[in-house]
Amino acid sequence: MARLPRLVVPSQPHHIIQRGHDGLVVFRDADDHLAFLGWLKEASRQFKVAVHAYVLMPDHLHLLATPADDQGLARMMQWIGRHYVPYFNQKHGRSGTLWQGRYRATVVDAELYLLAICRYIELNPVRNRLVAAPGEYPWSSYMHHIGAKQDGLITDHPMYWSIGNTPFDREIAYRQLTEEGIAQDDVARITDATLKGWALGSDDFKQALERQTHRRVSPAKRGRPTLAKLPAEQDAALQEQQK
Repeated sequence: MARLPRLVVPSQPHHIIQRGHDGLVVFRDADDHLAFLGWLKEASRQFKVAVHAYVLMPDHLHLLATPADDQGLARMMQWIGRHYVPYFNQKHGRSGTLWQGRYRATVVDAELYLLAICRYIELNPVRNRLVAAPGEYPWSSYMHHIGAKQDGLITDHPMYWSIGNTPFDREIAYRQLTEEGIAQDDVARITDATLKGWALGSDDFKQALERQTHRRVSPAKRGRPTLAKLPAEQDAALQEQQK
């Protein structure tokens, strides 16, 4: 079955995952991280994509970002690739592809999942046992969100602003939320939706997206309808066949 085109919805946040080819380490030193973040910052402004959270892991990356139009996200990722891949290959004496296929993305119901995905992203180094606490990892947006440093790449989402009336209140609230962690069920749900490209949100959110985009945004239910859901004449015919 042909893969559906990637779902991109203007003015909605998207969670993005991009992995190195066959587990390749794509960020080997500080210069690699800084180069990628520099191009990400430039591309996000050029293509009007607001970046709300990020983490650069050794062999993959996560972004939480809102594009202004339906082309900006793809153009941003392509533009970064055209700059970072030749830089990385030349520096490290290699050739060929760097990324494992196309990036994966899901449209996010901000009210339900935006802050959870921020924590999902910034706790990734802890889940992978690279550090004991998110503040120990230098290549994420966590320090920005707790007020330890200003990150010019980040555009704070209104949901982040909603957790406190002042910057200090927001930073304390976000630190406390992160210390509470994120449920394993939410980790699995976020990962699965992103890798499969299905929207992540409430039923109402998904139904509204389907009306807006004129396409499915979640997997179809498997199996044939139950008897209770069949029209009366089909119900009767099926019962007759089963006698």
